[in-house]
Parts: sequence; C-alpha cells; structure tokens
Amino acid sequence: MITDPQGPLHDVRVLDCSRVLAGPFCGQLLGDLGAEVIKVERPGTGDDTRGWGPPFAGELSAYFLSCNRNKQSVALDLSKPAGLDVFYRLAAKSDILLENFRSASADKLGLSPEKLLAHNPRLIICSISGYGRTGPLSDVPGYDFAIQGLSGLMSITGPVDGPPSKVGVAITDILTGFYAATAVLACLHARKTSGHGYAIDLALLDCAVASQVNMAQAYLTSGAVPPRQGNAHLQIVPYQAFATQDDWLILAVGNDSQWQRFCQAVERPDWSADPRFTTNTLRVQNRHELIPLLEGLFRTRSAAAWRELLDRADIPNAPVWNYAQLFASEQAPVRGLRVTVRDAAGRPVDLIGSPVHLTGAALPAPTIAPRLGQDTAAVLTRVLGIDQKTLQQLRRDDVTG
Repeated sequence: MITDPQGPLHDVRVLDCSRVLAGPFCGQLLGDLGAEVIKVERPGTGDDTRGWGPPFAGELSAYFLSCNRNKQSVALDLSKPAGLDVFYRLAAKSDILLENFRSASADKLGLSPEKLLAHNPRLIICSISGYGRTGPLSDVPGYDFAIQGLSGLMSITGPVDGPPSKVGVAITDILTGFYAATAVLACLHARKTSGHGYAIDLALLDCAVASQVNMAQAYLTSGAVPPRQGNAHLQIVPYQAFATQDDWLILAVGNDSQWQRFCQAVERPDWSADPRFTTNTLRVQNRHELIPLLEGLFRTRSAAAWRELLDRADIPNAPVWNYAQLFASEQAPVRGLRVTVRDAAGRPVDLIGSPVHLTGAALPAPTIAPRLGQDTAAVLTRVLGIDQKTLQQLRRDDVTG
C-alpha cells in the first residue's frame, strides 16, 4: 500500500489563539494529524495552564503538556498595534484560527470573526466560549465545572444516594475540542468547493448537552428526569460495577443472549428462566430485585476468579484500573498510550500518546509542548519574511517575547 510521507493535514496552517483546554486540545488533534499549529500567547505569561501545577516536567506543567504537543509558540502582544498587525498578517497566511476570546474583548481588540474574515476571506474561524455568541449568557465566562453543573451532566453522575458529582476530568472542554476539530475539518473540506471561509460558534454548554445522547434524549422522550445511577446504566441491566471479595469488577451484559450465557456460566439457570429477568426491558424494570442477587453472588469470589470465569463464557467484563495499572499493562505499549519525547535540555519526558493509528500516511513524530515564545523569531521570519532588524525592534517594544 502507498504511504504518504506526511500527515493528512501537512499543508494546513492553524493559528491556535485559544487558552486552557478546549481550543488547545482541538489544536493538538490537528497537529497530531500533521497540521502546522502556531500557538499565539501573551508575552511573559502565556497560556494560563503553563502554571497549573505541580506536577511539572522542568518548566512545563503536566496540564500544559497534555494538550499542547506538536505546536510552535509565538509570544505576541495583541493589545499593541504592531502586535495586532503581525497577527493579521499571520491570519492572512493561515487556514484555521482557533480562539476563545470573550466577545467584548474580541471586538475591542479587532479580533471579531467579521474583522478576521475581512483580512482573510478563506479563513476558517472557530470561536469557542462557555455559552455561545448568542443568548443571555453569551458574555459569561465558561468554566468546565459550571458547565457540568448547568448541562445536567452532574445530575446524572455520582452515587445514587449521594451528592451530584462532576466527571474526574474537564470533560466538557474535551468534548468541545472534538466537536471543534470535526467542524473545522468539515469547513476545510467545504472550502475546496465554495472558495470562502467560515465562522464557527461553539459553546461548551451546547456540546455538553449534545454529548449526553441517550440520557438527555430519555428526558425529551419521556418527560421524566433520569435519576443518578451510580455505576449502573439507565437502560441496560446488568451493566455496572460489582464488589468482589477483593476488588471491583465491571459486568457489561449488553443483550439477552449474553444474559443467558452469564446465567449458565454462574450456574444460575433459574435466573435465565425467571419471568422477571428474561429480557433487558424486564431486567431494567426489575433491577431492584436482580441487582441484590448479583451483588451477593459477586462477593463469593475474587475479581481474578470472576474474570477467568466470565472470559471463558465470553461475557464482557473488565477490572477497574488506576493509571499505574493501566500504563503497566501489556496493552499500553502496543497501542502507544505512552510516548517518550525530549525536552529542550535533552531530558526524556513521557506524554500521553495520540490515539490515531493510520494506514496510508506517516503521522508526525510527537514533539513536546513548546516553551513560551520559543518559535517567535523562526515563525515570523519563515511565514512573514520579517527581517532581523524588525524582529529586534518588536522585541524592544515588548510586542514579542
């Protein structure tokens, strides 16, 4: 099979002006696929997440490392006319621009989508905010924790009888990053025919609601607010974590034939014939009778013993691992879950690997997230042709870092 020597997006330039997580995560995805990603940051401070630690790898926080690989960093003060001029010139030579400025700030700086499209009519602009560019919350800052609360996500997450809980990572930012990457790539494709640019308005709240799929749809269909299920499933039974003699085990019986095999494997054929449990619909309706029976059963053996038995019967199951167990597993190196790169001093740094495995193109080797402004001179010289004298003047005027 023919393999392209470069990634699918090797001829795409991205200006990543976003901060924190949703936009940077989108930019990282595009960089993983071969795009040239130029991260534009404030001189002196840069992206907020540079300081979100410990832990740190040298001067780079683990948080910043997690969403800024395969990028270059340009430090540029957009509040100064000379900095804004350089930015416009970079935008004119770019395909995609990612930003999460507040609407009022973008308008004040001259960075509204309308203004940017005037400088580059073919530019694809993805504006990410907490609540979108329209509506009564349009200029309210968006934070993942708040979005998890407002979106309904926390109402369905956590113990049945406990408080509402957030997901352990800033999941609404990550989901928005995925939606952003999908949207900009769709516009990039459309531009080949249309010839013009696009302005995308993405809100964390909208993406969080859309990502709750069956749970949010269950409410719209029935009018009933779904209760928290803990580690169980609203519409599939048994599909949850059970305590064994020594650890937790996930049982995921997804259909009635698996339920029949499960009952045979655990030597409870009476359960498979019980009219309360023969179909998934009946098991959901009678979960309060079935689950206590299963809880008692699983406490009779170790997790390893249950896994061996269930694997033989081809019943979906899994342990509950922490990160140490995950990265020590045999699966981790095969799938590249951990990759080792070198920092500026040549020291090895472990990063999370890209999940994309592609046949037909060579994806770029991962590079460590950049130090603040490390590529300013190189990018401005290569992309804009700015000479050394002008670069020095920009530095003296604190326009660049």
